[in-house]
Amino acid sequence: MTPRTDALGSIAKTLRGGSAGASPALVWGLYAVSMAFLGLLLMIVQVDAYWLNILIMTYLFGGLAAAWNLIGGFGGQLSLGHGVYFAVGAYVVGITSTRYDWSPWLGMVLAVPIACAVAGLTSWPTFRLRGPFFAMATLALNQVALVLALYFDKVTGGPAGITMPFAPSLREAAFIERWKYGVLVLVYLMVAVALSTWMSRSRLGYALRAVRENDEAASAAGFHVFKVKMHGMLLSAGVTAVGGAIYAMYIRYIDPGSVLSLADVSVRLVLICLLGGIGTATGPVLGALLLIPAITLLQAKLSSQAPGLNLVAVGAMLVLIPLLMRRGIVGTVADLTRKATTRWSR
Repeated sequence: MTPRTDALGSIAKTLRGGSAGASPALVWGLYAVSMAFLGLLLMIVQVDAYWLNILIMTYLFGGLAAAWNLIGGFGGQLSLGHGVYFAVGAYVVGITSTRYDWSPWLGMVLAVPIACAVAGLTSWPTFRLRGPFFAMATLALNQVALVLALYFDKVTGGPAGITMPFAPSLREAAFIERWKYGVLVLVYLMVAVALSTWMSRSRLGYALRAVRENDEAASAAGFHVFKVKMHGMLLSAGVTAVGGAIYAMYIRYIDPGSVLSLADVSVRLVLICLLGGIGTATGPVLGALLLIPAITLLQAKLSSQAPGLNLVAVGAMLVLIPLLMRRGIVGTVADLTRKATTRWSR
């Protein structure tokens, strides 16, 4: 094989999820280039408040999708309950800052172990289920959390929610210049994608993929299936809670209908990964860059025409994306790159 063919093959393996065949230098080099591009994009749109807001939400959901991908993509556990961990991060920051005058940064730190505890308690019984039964159980978990958030209004504020005061300072994570929030979510996205990249090449990542393909075979190979799933879920829940905390810092308002919405949080994370490439390190970023701006523009145009029409559009995407792009953007590009490799090797 020629050097060019070797390079194409390495890139194809990297796109498929950072497999061991791709060199670490190439994997992290592509990571650095992609993150630099996202930073440049942030610099370009910072003068336009409308597009800056879209980009902030895009980066935030890109990081959240990367967090979901740790268990949903690598581990094959189709969770529809990640909105719970997102809500934990948002509510912990909101409650501690408004009632106890904590800095949101400290609330973010506290949110991580709480989300991991919730994930551990809820995953203990649900991991005994497989396939669609697991997905249904996590969906029910999200709806139970929504009811609890509405019922315990003395803690969560109920339907009225929690409004965080805006006192511009670093301690309060409140910034007049909106581009600073852009930097914050970009750092979050960088950490989440770096974690996914590490995961794709780590022992835990290989174990999760083995469980995803065949848990009985993985058990026979020496993996403790339940522990592998639990480690992946705890890591995913912790990173998701950080995203929820950042969301609270940016929006400054938390209510059950927004942080525990199936369409706006849990299902959206799945859509992003399906579009970009589920189980890959770069898929969540690509999916978010395409889907979040598209959904935002659809909401602006369709919501004014008929209530709920934008939700119909999201549901249609949930059906069409798996049908039209079974392996997502990353899988499609990897297939094309592999064909190019074969062509060059002849």
